[in-house]
Amino acid sequence: MMIVSTAEPFFFPGEPGQPGCLLIHGFTGAPKEMRWMGEYLSKQGFPSLGIRLAGHATRPEDMIRSRYTDWMISVEDGYHLLSGVTDSIYLVGLSMGGVLSLLMSTKLEVCGVVAMSTPYQMPVNYPNWLLRLMSNFVSYQPKSKEVPGASWFDKAAYAEHFSYPQNPVRSAAEFQLLLDEMRVALPKVDVPVLLIHSKNDTYVLPENMEPIYARLGTSDKTKLYVTEAGHVVTRDAARDQVFEAASAFIQRIEAAD
Repeated sequence: MMIVSTAEPFFFPGEPGQPGCLLIHGFTGAPKEMRWMGEYLSKQGFPSLGIRLAGHATRPEDMIRSRYTDWMISVEDGYHLLSGVTDSIYLVGLSMGGVLSLLMSTKLEVCGVVAMSTPYQMPVNYPNWLLRLMSNFVSYQPKSKEVPGASWFDKAAYAEHFSYPQNPVRSAAEFQLLLDEMRVALPKVDVPVLLIHSKNDTYVLPENMEPIYARLGTSDKTKLYVTEAGHVVTRDAARDQVFEAASAFIQRIEAAD
């Protein structure tokens, strides 16, 4: 199993004694989409580990064999790796990585969550049994009807972006199960949360942020809407604003302790 070049996991050490950031990429994505954010956070002193979720950044066939529980275990593995260098950990996730961050914050001892471009539910909620049945006949579906890269503001960044070109249907069923788990967990989230979404996201519509925010159990919750970005806010033109907001959020929480 070969990881696609430039899409490997990463670790940037930061400074001793500082809280660490566990960076979690999205559905069909790769650690690469979190790498610039990891570099930035490391320069702020925060040790940053970008993990690879099971079945990602290799071949789409590997993703089809993965289950949503495998993605949860990938986060848990990364958490324990990062806990070897720091006592305090923040979960920082994009899209499905945001779903995992919110869910796993109720299962792991973390200090806070930054969840970006996070869906509350699938655009169309097909029954899981139907998705599984469909996957026996149709392995992949297009990600959207738009021309690939059309919603990106930074075209140069899109040219270097990596993700699987289509969505595996069987994996969509697993993602739906993961979303079910997240929705149940939201009232149990008791750590500070920063939600970030682009108003120009056409893949996971920005309206998804509101029900997540409303159902969070924590009283320390913040919404930030950005523009000049599509779905992958960590790579698109608004990325500096996203990085700075995440760093300021962590610094605020740490200062209060």
